[in-house]
Amino acid sequence: MSRVTLAELAAITGGVLHGDSDAVVTSVAPMDKSGEGQITFLSNAKYRKHLGECQATAIMVKESELELCNINVLVVPDPYLAYALVAQALDSTPAPASSIHASAVIADDVIIGKGVTIGANATIESGVTLGDDSSIGAGCFIGKDTVIGKGSKLWANVSVYHSVQIGEFCLVQSNTVIGSDGFGYANDKGEWIKIPQVGSVKIGNRVEIGACTTIDRGALDDTVIEDNVILDNQLQIAHNVQIGYGTAIAGGTIVAGSTSIGKYCIIGGGSVINGHIQIADQVTITGMGMVMRSLPEKGMFSSGIPLQPNKEWRKTAARVHRIDEMNKRLKEVEKKLES
Repeated sequence: MSRVTLAELAAITGGVLHGDSDAVVTSVAPMDKSGEGQITFLSNAKYRKHLGECQATAIMVKESELELCNINVLVVPDPYLAYALVAQALDSTPAPASSIHASAVIADDVIIGKGVTIGANATIESGVTLGDDSSIGAGCFIGKDTVIGKGSKLWANVSVYHSVQIGEFCLVQSNTVIGSDGFGYANDKGEWIKIPQVGSVKIGNRVEIGACTTIDRGALDDTVIEDNVILDNQLQIAHNVQIGYGTAIAGGTIVAGSTSIGKYCIIGGGSVINGHIQIADQVTITGMGMVMRSLPEKGMFSSGIPLQPNKEWRKTAARVHRIDEMNKRLKEVEKKLES
């Protein structure tokens, strides 16, 4: 169990401590469920009224909430960011592997850096380079000539195909597949002819990829994920997609081939993005967005129909099917009014 003093947490967060600097915390907890030995935070103003009831050893708040607290307080500019830093300091998640397991199958010419760990039954093929302090979980497959950078971690059963590049300090969750073939076929009189996908996947530094996500290799050029991108679970990133620095994509999203997504975009869960389009920097697409055309300017975009009671939804759906007819009738009315 990790144990950190409030003085140490003040240094980690850059906050100002009001209280006992020697007090020790071992975990972070929600404000309404926290107790002795725990630290909590206030990031949502609607819970402000409960500050006086908090039973934690310490709480992280903004300066404006200091007088409402009756326990040890760490005053920080952004309590949610402070929570992230404190959670990192107290994190007890084990590494994907703790040693190089005897059952791992490792080609003779694999370059293994200092401090590398490889779990049971992992397979590392010829020409692979594993950077210092990288960790490969149990059952992973790393294909020929792949490079995995310093400090990167792959959890159990990740499959990385040949000639993929993964940067430094990346995190890939279980059952993700990187470098599988893109969906490339030609049609010859009804027969599908496979097009070999000869590009690769290049992933930058500090990229995090959720469980069961698939990132296809490029058809000719590479699929590229730039630095500081976060990808949620169960995404489909098709061949030749480009994702810019700092973009976040939530679960269940599908990005079709050869689409370019800019920097600092936020894409809500369940979205579908058409192929061969460009999305500008700083675009936000709310959940279940369907993007059929390029978005050349930053902003927030939405589509999809919010949930309704079934009877109302059935009426809405019926009306949607009559939009073309209603539009024609409206134009006829407009013409009569003009005349």
